[in-house]
Amino acid sequence: MSLFERYLTLWVGLCIVVGIGLGQAAPDVFRLLGAATVAEVNLPVAVLVWLMIIPMLLRIDLGALGKVGAHWKGMAATVGINWLVKPFSMALLGWLFIGLLFRPWLPADQIDSYMAGLILLAAAPCTAMVFVWSNLVDGEPHFTLGQVALNDLIMIVAFAPVVGLLLGLSAITVPWDTLLLSVVLYILVPVVVAQVWRRALLARGSAALEHRLRRLGPLSLLALLSTLVLLFGLQGEQILRQPLVIALLAVPILIQVYFNAGLAYVLNRRLGVEWCVAGPSALIGASNFFELAVATAIALFGFQSGAALATVVGVLIEVPVMLSVVHILRRSRPWYERGAAPRKRAPEGAKIAG
Repeated sequence: MSLFERYLTLWVGLCIVVGIGLGQAAPDVFRLLGAATVAEVNLPVAVLVWLMIIPMLLRIDLGALGKVGAHWKGMAATVGINWLVKPFSMALLGWLFIGLLFRPWLPADQIDSYMAGLILLAAAPCTAMVFVWSNLVDGEPHFTLGQVALNDLIMIVAFAPVVGLLLGLSAITVPWDTLLLSVVLYILVPVVVAQVWRRALLARGSAALEHRLRRLGPLSLLALLSTLVLLFGLQGEQILRQPLVIALLAVPILIQVYFNAGLAYVLNRRLGVEWCVAGPSALIGASNFFELAVATAIALFGFQSGAALATVVGVLIEVPVMLSVVHILRRSRPWYERGAAPRKRAPEGAKIAG
């Protein structure tokens, strides 16, 4: 993990302060940027999201999908957590904490929007930072690559239906045209562009690809931070009125990260999966594609919505929380391997003692 990535939470915090300050100093500029939309898509955000996502997807080799059979148990556990558990557990946690327990301390007109942001955050499995987390737990690189490639393809067809279902169950109006447009703009187009670009670079040799990835690495995070400055410039007044909102929104996000990581880890252990696969499986099961969530929240609900703010809280706590999960996984390795070790069959005809 680079120094820049390690202190992402600090940079996000600084962007919050800078964004709020600039929003108060030059509100007309931010309102102009926020109004630069075509077909419900904010043009500055669209450009920044492509700068965020495409360099990350450039790392993905869709050819790795041919190797998913080698680690099918870990793949099945991760896909199950990502698509059958995490979005629904977050919807439940959002209803419990935001809709019930914390309701008295939150602006009443933003409750549904906060819940929508949490659902968007949980419905998008992480695709980029996972490579960092996997490396920190000595994860099996082919499994990590194959799992991320599989999740990217699943997202193209499943993200909109899952989000639409959960928003509908939460009695939130689903603007389907905008949601589907977001899937095309922020998932399908970046995947296609990244794969075409990757093939062109590999045609010149793997060194050309590695060189380009090193050059583009900081660009993704800078684009993310620029988006946050823009977002908080527009949301600054609301945040200054209710700073407690960010802390309250963090609670269900924290719970769902630890819950889903633990569930994936235990499930892999029960299936007898190697620790080098179970580690990245738990991390992929817990982390979120927050760049996609932020962009979709802005497209669906606007810059100044509670949904956009909720997804940004996910960015704020992502690094320290995931580093704590890495620490727990490494410390628990002896316990995991005692339970996941395949049991040897007793020789035929051997007597059972006792």
